[in-house]
Amino acid sequence: MQKMGTEDGKGAYPEHGHHQHRHSDTDIIGADRTTYSGPLSGPLNKRGGRKSARFNLPDSAGGSAGGDDDQAYVEITLDVRDDSVAVHSVKAAGGGEIEDPELTLLAKGLEKRSSFRASAVVRNASSRIKQVSQELKRFASFSKKPNQAGRFDRNKSAAAHALKGLKFISKTDGGAGWAAVEKRFDDLTAGVPGGGLLPRSLFGECIGMNKDSQEFAGELFDALSRRRNIPGDSITKSQLREFWDQISDQSFDSRLQTFFDMVDKDADGRITEDEVREIITLSASANKLSNIQKQADEYAALIMEELDPENQGYIMIENLEMLLLQAPSHSTRGESRNLSQLLSQKLKPMLELNPIRRCYGNFKYFLLDNWERVWVMVLWIGVMLGLFAWKFVQYRNRAAYDVMGHCVCMAKGAAETLKLNMALILLPVCRNTITWLRNKTKLGAAVPFDDNLNFHKVIAVAIAIGVGIHGIYHLACDFPRLIEASPEKYEPMEQYFGQQASSYWHFVKSFEGISGIIMVVLMAIAFTLASPWFRRNRIELPKPFKNLTGFNAFWYSHHLFVIVYSLLIAHGIKLYLTHEWYKKTTWMYLAVPITLYACERLIRAFRSSIEPVQILKVAVYPGNVLALHMSKPQGFKYKSGQYMFVNCAAVSPFEWHPFSITSAPGDDYLSVHIRTLGDWTRQLKTVFSEVCQPPPNGKSGLLRADRMQGEDNPNLPRVLIDGPYGAPAQDYKKYDVVLLVGLGIGATPMISIVKDIVNNMKALEEEEGALESGNRENALTNSPTSSTITPNRRKSGSGTGGSNFKTRRAYFYWVTREQGSFDWFKGIMNEVAELDNKGVIEMHNYCTSVYEEGDARSALIAMLQSLNHAKNGVDIVSGTRVKSHFAKPNWRNVYKRIALNHTDSRIGVFYCGAPALTKELRALALDFSHKTSTKFDFHKENF
Repeated sequence: MQKMGTEDGKGAYPEHGHHQHRHSDTDIIGADRTTYSGPLSGPLNKRGGRKSARFNLPDSAGGSAGGDDDQAYVEITLDVRDDSVAVHSVKAAGGGEIEDPELTLLAKGLEKRSSFRASAVVRNASSRIKQVSQELKRFASFSKKPNQAGRFDRNKSAAAHALKGLKFISKTDGGAGWAAVEKRFDDLTAGVPGGGLLPRSLFGECIGMNKDSQEFAGELFDALSRRRNIPGDSITKSQLREFWDQISDQSFDSRLQTFFDMVDKDADGRITEDEVREIITLSASANKLSNIQKQADEYAALIMEELDPENQGYIMIENLEMLLLQAPSHSTRGESRNLSQLLSQKLKPMLELNPIRRCYGNFKYFLLDNWERVWVMVLWIGVMLGLFAWKFVQYRNRAAYDVMGHCVCMAKGAAETLKLNMALILLPVCRNTITWLRNKTKLGAAVPFDDNLNFHKVIAVAIAIGVGIHGIYHLACDFPRLIEASPEKYEPMEQYFGQQASSYWHFVKSFEGISGIIMVVLMAIAFTLASPWFRRNRIELPKPFKNLTGFNAFWYSHHLFVIVYSLLIAHGIKLYLTHEWYKKTTWMYLAVPITLYACERLIRAFRSSIEPVQILKVAVYPGNVLALHMSKPQGFKYKSGQYMFVNCAAVSPFEWHPFSITSAPGDDYLSVHIRTLGDWTRQLKTVFSEVCQPPPNGKSGLLRADRMQGEDNPNLPRVLIDGPYGAPAQDYKKYDVVLLVGLGIGATPMISIVKDIVNNMKALEEEEGALESGNRENALTNSPTSSTITPNRRKSGSGTGGSNFKTRRAYFYWVTREQGSFDWFKGIMNEVAELDNKGVIEMHNYCTSVYEEGDARSALIAMLQSLNHAKNGVDIVSGTRVKSHFAKPNWRNVYKRIALNHTDSRIGVFYCGAPALTKELRALALDFSHKTSTKFDFHKENF
């Protein structure tokens, strides 16, 4: 304790000090206590503070001027800040408490910074404190010391965090919220026997909790009932109002007491280890954290060890308060000030009043963001319009126009665009060609290769429109006009159609008619089964038609194109109105694309069958994920972010499915992680599960099969691979900073990138070290005493890093619904956390099954997370060294923080996952690119 002053109240400089543990409602954590002296008496609030002052007790206040020195002083503990002083406690110098109702009132008034309307003694005490406060502040400026770890205080920031962590309902808006609760009470009790009584089973629904929290709501009901000695399992509306008032109370003490009551089942004011274990199990169940449920005993012991160091066998509400008043577990790393500045910017578009300028601005941004797509689409549409116009004009000047009119012009114009599009639609799926163009040429700067499948779909729509126009004008217009034409008018057509037909069936049964109808039917089947509703099993069909949905139906129906192209070429040869071979141009359009695509398929078959890969390891993980580790074929070179096709003859000898490569290029093996989403992946998991066994201790996975060195397991299914193929994520090396976002199994390409970044950083460090060593050798060799010169041994661009590796910072966000999903890449994440010594990669795991940070249902999970990570360095949710967050990320804040940290930079945003999030991430990338100096380039994985 540092002391100032003497019995007459005159100040002196501090001599020595010590620390005391207190709980405080104020804003300083872990600061020092300092004692001063001055004439003031009486007790103030008992709760914590950081500065103590010792004052002489004046006679008017009932103190003794003479006698024991300790009796002549009171010790006042104050919290000193830049803008305020708050009273913590008042004690006699000897350590005893002083009771004085008037000064207790003063303490409360000081803490609330309210005006004082009390007795003369109180006003006198207030003025004395004000006189001392400036000296306290001055002394605090040079007496403050760094906060000490492990100290908990009821200060503003900690109490605010604790309040946020004990929210029992989503909206604690008191009376306004009660109106909705009252309405639900009336609705729920209307059909319940007993008249106006709400049963325990409906309590959660009544106060707005979801069905998954029914068990938690029941425990909350029991706690509130115990507090009020309400027997039975039903309550009236007035009792519900009392419950609501307590759970919607904003005060920390009220929420803390409610939470304590939930844990304290026997209401004895003490929490035993069994009760802690029970509430852990309940919280884990509410948040769907099965692994925590299994380890409830271990985590209960951890809490008791932390809060009951003396092994009394129980903890009190004060101990629970200490745990809750810890600082937030996820630090902002000193960025809060900059972040708050950016948060104050609404980033809302300023409304341009002039509509012309507004349209111009929108158009300009659209072109800047999409110029690669725009020029490709403009060129394509321009070519189609040119071909259509050319054929239209051509037939406008032929004799057929006199009989069939504009119908023949429209049909032939549409047919010409169909030839073009049936040729073009093959090019976006020539994956080897696109990969070569992406890797070996600079066309990627102007051609959006990432949109190859989107362009494939757009062309398919154009084909459907062309088929519709061509078929409708022929069937509904041309043929009826030929039948109804007069003999004189029909005579010029006789050389093309023969004798005039008398029935419509004449044209339908011809080869042209039959081949056209068959092509339309086959294309309709392929288009329908390729739609998202069928391909992704979003539509429920009766059992006999169940096989028409899923990837298998899509894959097989798409191979009907072989028949369609054969009929198309024949259809183009057997034309009515064209007899010269060089004018039958269908085969000319199709020759190059079909040849290129056929070569692609031959390369795939040849490349995959040369050397089947050997399965090195198989693991079946929670969440229906199969991990395959296999040998890397000689000459198989790939980049992180790329994918390959996998074939398993035990499932289907014909089907090939694409999967992102999860190993890094520097690894001596290949790995893929396959989630069971359809019939093929389900069968693949089944055939591999049959040869797996439960893993030994220390190994991950539900089932596992490892190939021992030099041994082969004949029971493992044979696997073929084809690839690698280019993907958007492979371009991450072009950016200094990257944001990697994976949703569920969409984390697979990002995991490979994360590993590759670490490997590249290590390689660059080794190169720099070798360069420095080489320079030192050169310096010695080139010294005046040496007659030879040793050249620098480092080659430009050598090593793993190479000159094309620019990435210096990476943010990885993995969002998944299930706790078990973290097992998929547990080893990789731990490896990265261990090797990333410079903090290049910032990893964030989000488990959306856990209620958001701030919800009482996840409060205990958050406490356990902090305790276990501090003690063991392992996160209880993910089981890795990477701390997990709860619920979903706030993507706008993610972009804001990156924009703040990397001003005037270009950020590569790479996303793989469900399409639902694509729109939001792309919109945010555009928004921040337009309104900040940081530019975000968004890339989406497409298969």
